[in-house]
Amino acid sequence: MHTVAVLALDQVIPFDLSTPIEVFTRTRLPDGRPAYRVRVCAERDEIDAGAFTLRAPWGLEGLRGADTIIVPGVADPTAPLPPTVRDALRSAAADGTRIASICSGTFPLAATGLLDGMRVTTHWIAAGLLARMHPALDVDPDVLYVDNGLLLTSAGAAAGLDLCLHMIRRDHGSAVAADAARLSVMPLEREGGQAQFIVHDHAPTPQGSDLDALLAWLRDNLGRELTLADLAARSGTSTRTLIRRFRDQTGTTPLQWLHRARIRQAQHLLETTDHSVERIGTQVGFGSSTTFRDRFKRTTGVSPQTYRRSFG
Repeated sequence: MHTVAVLALDQVIPFDLSTPIEVFTRTRLPDGRPAYRVRVCAERDEIDAGAFTLRAPWGLEGLRGADTIIVPGVADPTAPLPPTVRDALRSAAADGTRIASICSGTFPLAATGLLDGMRVTTHWIAAGLLARMHPALDVDPDVLYVDNGLLLTSAGAAAGLDLCLHMIRRDHGSAVAADAARLSVMPLEREGGQAQFIVHDHAPTPQGSDLDALLAWLRDNLGRELTLADLAARSGTSTRTLIRRFRDQTGTTPLQWLHRARIRQAQHLLETTDHSVERIGTQVGFGSSTTFRDRFKRTTGVSPQTYRRSFG
């Protein structure tokens, strides 16, 4: 039987801890037998779980011999990883154990160095912090989960369910995974990624940047047809200089920044107005509804109509 070890670190988030326990414990094979054996493991006898104290039945020795280890999220992702936990996870990885993180569980998993050079994800609100703390990672804040084979990471909260169902499908096929999804009252595959859930604030602006005035002007003029030459003229620089400054100060290009700001504004309009999709596309500066729909889906993972049904 496939053994899943759920690692309870100090300040573990109870929701993230319970998700794999419930999903894997309830999964059944076609003949009715349990598909998984679940262990809850911890470094110490008692673990702070916020509203309560957790006593795990297994210590770190429970990680040895597990087929899969799950690292749930923690309330303080900046907390240092205990060396004993780091060594246990690295040893498990060396033995070929599959290791997956849920939400901010990506932070302690990243602290082992096992994720270096890989594409990963975490809750969108913590993605920037993860990228700053672990620059060797390729952090993708727009997806629900990333599967790198033996190392997997997922976004926040419900995305842990998506990840668990994905692993069940890998282990036992779609039919078993579909049954597990029905028990969880979840679709086996959700449309889109976590980009659709990101709060529609303005695209990031570096504090004290010499681009402040230009970015403020762009936010007020999203509906205008703008070219790179227009932006360079507005900032009083050459296009080459403008591109260099944008990359240095925002981490992206001027047009990518503009597209992102337009999509954020479109999300706001889809949520708060009954304007047609075509009208909203025009309002935020896209020349055609086809271009708008394509850019919106590439950015959020869903169509404007699906986004409005979910959040309008």
